Amino acid sequence: MRSILCALMCLTLLVSRSNAEVDPEKLAGVQIGGKWGFIDAKGAIVINPQFDDAWSFSEGLAGVQIGDKWGFIDPKGAIAIAPQFDFAWSFSEGLAGVQIGDKWGFIDPKGAIAINPQFDDAELFLPAFSEGLARVEIGGKWGFIDAKGAIVITPQFDDAGAFSEGLARVKVGGQYGFIDAKGAVVITPQFDDAGAFSEGLARVKVGGQHGFIDAKGAVVIAPQFDFAGAFSEGLAWVEVGGRTGFIDAKGAIVIPPQFRSVWPFSEGLAGIKVRGKWGFIDAKGAIVIPPQFDDVGSF
Repeated sequence: MRSILCALMCLTLLVSRSNAEVDPEKLAGVQIGGKWGFIDAKGAIVINPQFDDAWSFSEGLAGVQIGDKWGFIDPKGAIAIAPQFDFAWSFSEGLAGVQIGDKWGFIDPKGAIAINPQFDDAELFLPAFSEGLARVEIGGKWGFIDAKGAIVITPQFDDAGAFSEGLARVKVGGQYGFIDAKGAVVITPQFDDAGAFSEGLARVKVGGQHGFIDAKGAVVIAPQFDFAGAFSEGLAWVEVGGRTGFIDAKGAIVIPPQFRSVWPFSEGLAGIKVRGKWGFIDAKGAIVIPPQFDDVGSF
């Protein structure tokens, strides 16, 4: 097994060197033997597994962990921003959230501090900045700042998500609703849980089941799934009875629930977990890259 892996690594090193121009949006992170690298849409390794953890590429850079510090690499695998942060998230709208000590701030693509570390927490998932705003936590409450670090929506919510399609989910009194970019409530908090709007729909939880609403708060797909994710490329993953598949915007099953776990579709492919290994399927459910990785990210 070791000899096969070595041969694979040597071959893929030649591949990575021969691809002078690599589209970072066409790469996905994969874990092999405890280390993370990146593959292309055909499953060929472009950046050899060598990092302790990694995020997907965004705006030409990918966050990677080396030892106990985080930095960023370019599409060729070269270090672009030296590992120096206690934690880091991906770039969005020209900024990336980074943790220094117990505070969060933001850096620019050169690694310079753009917004001083001063927040108790920052956006946990992509994107940090979205539609000009980023959520931050101060004193146990969540609000939003602009790209200069100025508070635009006062921290007042028990939880909050990134803005998407003009709205952000917020938690008030144990229930989730949605606000606009001025902080005004657009959809009254009434759901047990909620996700971001994507392709006109947002996941909501009612009575232990998940469905989808439109931007006016009307139920479009009745709560009926054990869990669900956001729509991406016309499909959303849903969990039924411990298995995961995909539905379309009308709620019809397109790919039957059969996988242990999945990633949303991106660049026409979705990560799927089968018998403990990860691979990728296309929008018809056909396997494009056979399950062979310990873990993966999205393209």
